[in-house]
Amino acid sequence: MTYDSNNIFARILRGEIPCTKVYEDDTVLAFNDVHPQAPIHVLVIPKGPYVSFADFSAKAKDGEIAHYFRVVGEIARQLGVEESGYRLVANHGEDSRGEVPHLHVHILGKRRLGAIC
Repeated sequence: MTYDSNNIFARILRGEIPCTKVYEDDTVLAFNDVHPQAPIHVLVIPKGPYVSFADFSAKAKDGEIAHYFRVVGEIARQLGVEESGYRLVANHGEDSRGEVPHLHVHILGKRRLGAIC
């Protein structure tokens, strides 16, 4: 799949669409989901043009991959969901009902979530 530079997350990264930032550094942006599915619902995206985990793992440098996962964990701690629990979700493609072709992880928490498996 080719990266679409006009997807909504690319537009957020360029500042064309506002977001409520939770975290930002040189390579990662995290922001509140505009249609939250739980009291805590944050999206964490790399700033590079990656469409999926497969794309990210194939093209990103090892340090960028490690940093991304460390940031996801740090954000979960900062959001106060480490003790009560949280869910990480990453969707890609039609079968998963992925809507935005830019790698992102959802952090969901602060309520009891339904079973998925």
